[in-house]
Amino acid sequence: MQIERLDQIEPAYAHVYLSPHIDDAALSSGGAILAQVAAGERVLVVTLLTAAPPPAGPFSALAEELHANWGLPGDRAVAARLREEVPAMERLGVDYHWAGRLDAIYRYPAAYNTRDSLFNAFAPGDPLLPDLRALVAALRERLPSATFYAPLGIGSHVDHLITHAAARDVLGDQLRLYEDLPYAATPGAFDQRMQQLSGVVSATTVCIDATLAQKLRAIHAYASQLFELFGGAAEMERVMSDYAESLRPAGGRYGERVWRIEAA
Repeated sequence: MQIERLDQIEPAYAHVYLSPHIDDAALSSGGAILAQVAAGERVLVVTLLTAAPPPAGPFSALAEELHANWGLPGDRAVAARLREEVPAMERLGVDYHWAGRLDAIYRYPAAYNTRDSLFNAFAPGDPLLPDLRALVAALRERLPSATFYAPLGIGSHVDHLITHAAARDVLGDQLRLYEDLPYAATPGAFDQRMQQLSGVVSATTVCIDATLAQKLRAIHAYASQLFELFGGAAEMERVMSDYAESLRPAGGRYGERVWRIEAA
C-alpha cells in the first residue's frame, strides 16, 4: 500500500528501509525484506528521490544519456520509473512512501553532470543533506521503535552517500547499513568503501535461500534500469545470484549482509 503523506505513517512498522532511488531497496535488501514480511513483521520502504524535474528541463548531457539508456524521454522518465516501483513493492509485500525529493542529476545538474561527479564525494552545497536529516528525524519521531536501514555507500553514488550521512547523523543505534547492489558486486568496491568508513563494527548475513527467486522477480519490475545497471535481465539474475552466493550464510547458500555501526 502506498502511504502518500508522512503524517499517515503509523508507528507499527518494525523495519524502515531508506531507498535513495527507485529500485535500491529491492536490489540491496529484497531478500531480507521478503523474509521479514514472511515472519509477520511490518516493513515500510521510503523511496527518497521520486520528484519529477520540470518537463522542459533543461537536462544535462549526463541526464540525457541516462534517459536514452533507460529508453525513457526526459519529461516522463520519473513517472515511468514510479510505475515500475508499484509492482516491485507489491511483490515485496511492503507499504511504501515516496518522499518527493529530486535525484542528483535533476537537483544539482551544475555539480553532477558527468559520471565521475555522480560517483564521487557529494558537492558541499548540495541541499539534500540537511533536507534528509530533517526527514529522517521526522520518521524517527513517528517510528521510535523501528530499525532503520540505509545504504553503506558502496560505489560512492552521491545520493547514496548523502542518504548514508543523514541516517548516521540522526539514527544512532536504530540504524543498520545495507550493501549497495549492484555496486557491491564490482571487484574492490566493497573494500574501498570500508577503508573510508569509521564505526562500522559487525555484520549479520541473512539467509535468503527461500526468498531469492521472489527478490529477482521484484527487481524485474524495474525494466528500464536492467540494461543500464546490468546489461540486461539475464545478466541481472546472474550478478545478483552470484553475489548472494558469495556471502554464504550459515546453513544456507544465498545471503544479504547488513552492518551495524557504533553509536555516536
